[in-house]
This record gives sequence, C-alpha cells and structure tokens, in this order.
Amino acid sequence: MNKTRQQEISRWLKQQSIISRRWLTLSRLLGLVSGLLIIAQAWLMARLLQYMIMEGIPREALLLPFIQLAGVFVLRAWVVWLREKVGYYAGLHIRRVIRKKVLDRLHQAGPAWIKGKPVGSWATLILEQIEDMHDYYARYLPQMTLATIIPLLVVITIFPVNWVAALILLCTAPLIPLFMAMVGMGAADANRRNFQALARLSGHFLDRLRGMETLRVFDRGAAETENIRIASRDFRERTMEVLRMAFLSSGVLEFFASLSIALVAVYFGFSYLGELNFGHYGTGVTLFAGFLALILAPEFFQPLRDMGAFYHAKAQAVGAADSLMTFMDAPLQHPEQGQQTLPPGVALNIEARDLEILSPEGHLLAGPLNFTLEAGRRVVLVGQSGAGKSSLLQVLSGFLPYRGSVSVNGIELSQLAPDEWRKLLSWVGQNPQLPAATLRENVLLGAPEADDTQLQTALDKASVTEFLPLLPAGTDTIIGDDAARLSVGQAQRVAVARALINPCRLMLLDEPAASLDAHSEQRVMAALADASTRQTTLMVTHQLDYISDWDEVWLMREGKIIQQGSYAQLATQDGPFAALLAHRLEEI
Repeated sequence: MNKTRQQEISRWLKQQSIISRRWLTLSRLLGLVSGLLIIAQAWLMARLLQYMIMEGIPREALLLPFIQLAGVFVLRAWVVWLREKVGYYAGLHIRRVIRKKVLDRLHQAGPAWIKGKPVGSWATLILEQIEDMHDYYARYLPQMTLATIIPLLVVITIFPVNWVAALILLCTAPLIPLFMAMVGMGAADANRRNFQALARLSGHFLDRLRGMETLRVFDRGAAETENIRIASRDFRERTMEVLRMAFLSSGVLEFFASLSIALVAVYFGFSYLGELNFGHYGTGVTLFAGFLALILAPEFFQPLRDMGAFYHAKAQAVGAADSLMTFMDAPLQHPEQGQQTLPPGVALNIEARDLEILSPEGHLLAGPLNFTLEAGRRVVLVGQSGAGKSSLLQVLSGFLPYRGSVSVNGIELSQLAPDEWRKLLSWVGQNPQLPAATLRENVLLGAPEADDTQLQTALDKASVTEFLPLLPAGTDTIIGDDAARLSVGQAQRVAVARALINPCRLMLLDEPAASLDAHSEQRVMAALADASTRQTTLMVTHQLDYISDWDEVWLMREGKIIQQGSYAQLATQDGPFAALLAHRLEEI
C-alpha cells in the first residue's frame, strides 16, 4: 500500500469519527482530567517527601496532605475507568453505524453483486474488519490528543522548577513519534495483507465446507485439505508478520522512553553530587525538584507509550478499512426508483423493448431483449448457463439496472416504488433461504397475518404435510441454521409453501427443482405448476420434463431470446430448442 493510499484511508477513518463526536470529546476531556490528577499526585508526593526528609516534619502533622494524596489516587482511578467506558461506547456507536452503512450498501448492490464474492469474504468484511476498527476509535484517536496535551502540561509543571529536566524531555520526545512512524509504515501494509489473506481463507474454507459431499464423490477431499492447509499456513505467517511489527514498535518506544528517563536521573544524580550546578533558579537543586521531575518523567512518556501501544490499532484499522473503503466507494449502477404504484387486483402484463440488462458496475449482461409476458400467461425460460436467464429475473425483481424499456401494465418498471412492486411478487430460487427459527415462522414470512387454514392450505399444496409427521414438533419444529434439520428437498418445499401462502400477481421461479431428488422434484414442480395457473409466471429451468403443458417457451442464448413459441411448436420445427430436446434424449 503506497503512502497516498494510507493517507486517504486515514482521512476516511477520521471522517467516520464525526458519528460519535460527543463520546470522543468526552473521552478526551476525561483524559485531560486524568493528566491534571497525575500532576497533582506527583506534586503532593514530592512535597510530602521534601517535608519528611529535608524539613523533618513529623508524619502526624502531614495527615491532610496524605488524605489529599489518597483522594487523588481514588479519583484518578475512577476517571480512568470512566474514560475506558466512554471510549468503548464511542467505538461501539461508530461500528454500529459503519456496519449499517455496509449492509445498506449491500442491499443497494443487490444479489448480483453479493454473489460475485464468497460468503466468507462478506462475513469477514462485515464482522472481522469492522470489529478491528474498534480500538482505533475507542483508544487511538483520543490518545492522539492526550499525547500532545499531557506532555505539554508536564513540561509546563517542571520548567519553573528545573529547566534542564524539562529541556531533556522536550528534546527526546520527538524521537519516539519519528521512529514509530517509520515502523508504522510497514505495519499498516502488513495488516492489509493479513485481512486479504483472512478473507480468502474464509471464503475458501466455507465454499469447500458447503461442497463437501461433491468433493467426496469426486475423491477431491485430500487435495482440498492440502489446499486449506497451505492457505492456513500463509495466513499464519502473515499474522506473525503483523505481530513482529507490533513488538518492534513497542520496543522502539520503550528504548527511547527509558533513555530519556535515564538522562533525567543522571542529571539529578550529578547535581546532588555537586558536579552539575545549573538548571535551577538560584536556590540549588532541591529534593522536591528531583522527585517531581523523576515522578513526572515516566508520566511524560506514558501518553506516547499508550499511543505506541494503540498505534497497532491504527495500523490494524487502516488495513481493515482498505477493502471496506474500496467496497463503499465502488461505483454502482442503481436501478432507478420511482413512486408510482399499480392499481389493486389487476393482472400484470409485462412488455420489454430493446431491454439491455446491466451489472451493478454498468457492464452489459444481456440484451437487447424484446418480449411480451401477457397477463396470466405461464412462460418457461430455458437456455445454457450464462445466457442471461437469472439476470432477467433480477431485473424484473428490481435488483439490476437496465437500459431501454420494460413496462408493467404500461408503467415503466423504474417508475414503480420498489417496495410496493416487490409485494406483488413471489419468488422461489434454487437455494431455499429459511432464516426464521421454526418451519411455521418461515412459511408465514410470506404472509404474517395468515390464519391456520391458509397455512394448512399452503402446506398441502407444497406437499410439506407429507413429511410433517416426521418432525418432532410439527410446524413448530426448530429447523436450525441453514435449515439443517431438513433435507434440501424438504427445505425447497417449505420455500414453495411460503410463496404460495401469499396470493401474488407475478411469480418468478429460478431453477426451483435444482439439486432435488426425483421424488422431491416431482412434488415441487407439481405444486408450482398448479400455482402458476393463478398468476403471471416466468420460470427459469433446465428441467424439460415438466414444461410441455406451459403456455410458452423462450430460449435464450448469449444474452438474447432467439426462439419463442409453445412447446409443441418449438419441438416440431428445426432450431435450437429441438436440438436441445434431442441432446436431452441422448443423455437419457
């Protein structure tokens, strides 16, 4: 990462601190109060030692200063604790807002953008990388202010007592940030590489975990295990590189801080021996001055030490924010969003003219397309993988931008309010998503107000009742993460029931029978075929065994619709669809 990029990321990180400005300001004020208490504590301790050792005042006569010193100790501990709490809430608030921005950005980008990266990479971005920015806001940013203010207060306190001690501190202090910056240039780059390795490892591992059965069938288990081992070793080496940077920065800081404190101690030692007779203001070097300077010298460097300890948090935040900032700043082509709505109860008629489907980055995915999906018609969309079938469904769902025209009952799709439009849609994809806890709750996501009769009807139509007696609690069975208690076919039937429980006006089906066994496939396709007769339906599929009685078949190739007609028409005339059927028969 070059220096310009680091500066851009640092500016972006500081801009986010505006989100929690009040908490951060309070953290800085508490740090300042803690610094003043440190000076008061050192002053009282040095004065007590001067009284007892040099002036011979008995301890009983110094009860009030001892009480004051104890009060300062307690108050300082309480302020430090409160500052930690305030810093934590500042970091928590900023992380929540940034995470919400990322999730909103993902929502705007849509499914096409999200599918471009492995799930593990998104999990790393949303969880790990945002979490790793916490210490930057909770500790590093407030400490930057205190690293300037508190040493200045210490110098102002020491200078009227002994100007040589103050001068030693002032001259050695700049060495610490200088060498810390030199070390930190490599730390941010090491953290960035570490996060990239973590994102790759997360995505790699999760993809292999999901495809475990396929890998086992093709005897690729040992090879993929070795690949994961190599990726894990690479990540481990990068992590150790980051730790080396952290230890190096701490070592540099401690060396120069110890050197400066040693110089102050040597100066006062020779002054008390009478070898050095300068630095005071005519009264000689007193025990009070020596104790005050030696007590405050470590405190002079403590804010710089803390900043050095938290400097790793800055490097970590810069590394984490690199891909985050790239994602947030990436140009996206958002679908236009209007405010119009369709009148209730009217069947949907969709017409496309010179429709060109665009990716979120603005690249052409498919088109130009010209078609009419008449109200109440059932249309099957077939073609090779990558022909643009799923992209067409995503355009109709409002997730992808487009050029040209696609109108719904005469109203341009981009002029419709997206939330209201999607309420008119039912969707069943090839990978059923069941986020709720129980089977009942997942079905009722399609219609939360549905009663038990409507629920039972949907379950019957989707053939869910066939396997319902096998579940321990029936519809109230907790299905687990990713529907672990259900087979893929059972989960797909639950998704179909969810689509059927809410009468819609356009049903979009994307490979609904993919990855199903023969029995589940037959049940799901029968339920969907029955449901498709009650609304306008567009189904993408590679399965040609269940489409002979559908109204129309559209064949897509290389982003264009090259054939349209009924199943009987296309099957009997020479063309791509007849060739596709012949190839299918040969496979059987």
